Amino acid sequence: MMKIGMSTSCVYPWSTERAFAMAKLAGFDGVEIMVSSDAVTRDAARLRALSEEYALPILSIHAPVLLLTQFVWGTDPAVKLRRSAELAAEVGATTVVVHPPFRWQGKSAKNFLDVVRSTTADSGVEIAVENMFPWLVRGRLVDAYAPGWDPRQLDADAVTLDFSHAALAGVDGLEVATELGDRLRHIHLCDGSGSVHDGRIFDEHLFPGEGTQPVPETLGMLAAAGWNGSIVAEVNTRKAREEADRLELLRRVVDFTRAAIAAPAHPSPSAR
Repeated sequence: MMKIGMSTSCVYPWSTERAFAMAKLAGFDGVEIMVSSDAVTRDAARLRALSEEYALPILSIHAPVLLLTQFVWGTDPAVKLRRSAELAAEVGATTVVVHPPFRWQGKSAKNFLDVVRSTTADSGVEIAVENMFPWLVRGRLVDAYAPGWDPRQLDADAVTLDFSHAALAGVDGLEVATELGDRLRHIHLCDGSGSVHDGRIFDEHLFPGEGTQPVPETLGMLAAAGWNGSIVAEVNTRKAREEADRLELLRRVVDFTRAAIAAPAHPSPSAR
């Protein structure tokens, strides 16, 4: 059964506890913890207590692989991934979301898929590799991720589809989901309006329906196919000035998602 979750990053820079409260008020089924410099995001006991207090399961853990979290749990991507999986197991989350390493991380990039497989086997937690995008640097496209930004081309058993990243990469999320088939295990719900090929640089994380990605069609296809992964909102709410405005935006995401999966499209034979 699909669950609709909210990433704690949706209310950045608010505290983790405030994120749980907001997710509860907005009507989400659970949360994804973005591991960050906030110590609570790395404290299994505190996270379990928050999960119990707000009656919201922790669906997934996002490893600290962003540039702004590059020093959380050290700088070794393998260590970050293993500690994220350990945290996930301790709090009952079934999935860890991870980005491919940056190309300049050398050995870690070379051994990335082996580390993903061994971490999955050791922890019992599914490691879902997220789709990324090429970078536009001084007018040139640069492949900043290794072994690559597109999980369709990688030997990864589980994948996270992020619609904002798909938009920036200039690919169609529905086509990606269909091509991935059984390997698609997790969704980052958001949208994007342009790609690096159009000169875009920044990842937008718009609200679903505000960009160009076929978000409702993809969710409908997955619902029709009986897909049982998690759909986790990862949207930018910082334009909201007041807490009430932020809450209303997040409630819109929940309503949008429930409507999309309640009226499923005809299933693709390769998506389950």
